[in-house]
Amino acid sequence: MESINFSHYSVMLGECIDALNIKPDGIYVDGTTGGGGHSFEIASRLSEGGRLICIDQDSDALFAAGKRLSPFSDRVTFVKSNFSDVAKVLDDLGIEKIDGLLLDLGVSSYQLDTPERGFSYNSDAPLDMRMDKDAALSAYEVVNTYSESELRRILFDYGEESFAPKIASAIVAYREQKPVETTFELTNIVKSVMPKKLLAVGHHPAKKTFQAIRIEVNSELSVIAPTIESAVDRLSEGGRLAIITFHSLEDRCVKQTYAKCAQGCICPPDFPVCVCGNKPKISLVSKKPILPSKEELEVNHRSHSAKLRVAEKI
Repeated sequence: MESINFSHYSVMLGECIDALNIKPDGIYVDGTTGGGGHSFEIASRLSEGGRLICIDQDSDALFAAGKRLSPFSDRVTFVKSNFSDVAKVLDDLGIEKIDGLLLDLGVSSYQLDTPERGFSYNSDAPLDMRMDKDAALSAYEVVNTYSESELRRILFDYGEESFAPKIASAIVAYREQKPVETTFELTNIVKSVMPKKLLAVGHHPAKKTFQAIRIEVNSELSVIAPTIESAVDRLSEGGRLAIITFHSLEDRCVKQTYAKCAQGCICPPDFPVCVCGNKPKISLVSKKPILPSKEELEVNHRSHSAKLRVAEKI
């Protein structure tokens, strides 16, 4: 693994560090360590009494981050896991409360730019898209074993793809002759049902399809709400939760879950007194999401859809 070049632009790096409001002796979790850019900045602000837990499901990411964060080995612990298991990770490490959690929900530049990982429609490679290379479900299984109705559903729900019925039908027709094995095969299937005028302008025609299949393979949306809820319970008073999203489905889930955790009494309005006992657990640091700076957008086009939402434990 010595040859791994894990390049990844740390989106809204300064904004994330500010949002976490780091205490030198605090305990922090980077739930999506990636190449370690955010982690490096967090660790560099910790004293010997502080601690950073770096979680990632991609072993390549942990290897690269381990090298990058070697100057802080006395205060950093690496764990191969999904951030959705943050409560178990903390239990295993004997940690009751933390002072901050950061999640960057985007696919890393390394994953996109490494053809054999099968994330990109710009390179021909085996269909894969697994963030955890040890996971059982890959894009190959989704594309070749899901029913037409299941494919149509994920393309609609996760890709917001208006051509979902035609794409799902075309996939099923193609695989009756042979399995769909590569990213370019899938891309060509998508292109085959698209109107010619759409092929000539705008985003890549397979973008929404690849997004939808990637989300299904990695269960990206289903883990967001339970992760936030479990993380809120583990935050110390004044602890911060900072989450970067990259498309509307993720952002909506984060926004709605924050709102749920920030809600107080849920009794009907006509009740004279509260009987539910529900208390707000967090407050929103800003009601509107924090967006990348103009300077960042000029140097990293992958930041253009990023939104950062921050909450604080009450």
